[in-house]
Amino acid sequence: MELRRKFLKGGASAALLAPLLGTGLLVPGRAWAANEWKRNAFTARSSADALKNLGVAAAMESRDVVINAPEIAENGAKVEVEISSKLPNTRSLLLLADKNPMPLCAEINFAGAALPYAKVQLKMAETMRIRAIVRTADGKTHVAFREIKVTLGGCGG
Repeated sequence: MELRRKFLKGGASAALLAPLLGTGLLVPGRAWAANEWKRNAFTARSSADALKNLGVAAAMESRDVVINAPEIAENGAKVEVEISSKLPNTRSLLLLADKNPMPLCAEINFAGAALPYAKVQLKMAETMRIRAIVRTADGKTHVAFREIKVTLGGCGG
């Protein structure tokens, strides 16, 4: 009976706080710190600036970084891209769409023996090259490129 009361009390508190989380008025401290830390990279107007803000040095092209995406996207508002890495000790995947207003689309970090794979939906205004960059535990960076033709723009076009 006591456990049930605690559960109901906790549920009521969560229900009252949920709208504040949804509006952004109540932001968990750790998440806020992470957002501030990457803000310059995610708001950069060029791929070069985004990579510079992330501290990514020149990357060498690798067949071990795999991008699975359509050659032609009929609707640029929703382009599904899969990225995976066959490189040992992959620690992060970065996805950039070079001609988007803010090219850095995603950064996914991995720990331990996690499978370095991600499926991301992009919004692309026009035909462009995307790039996936992999960072490994030893500090090396590897890159793969893929051209995607967009027939109907997704960013207001």
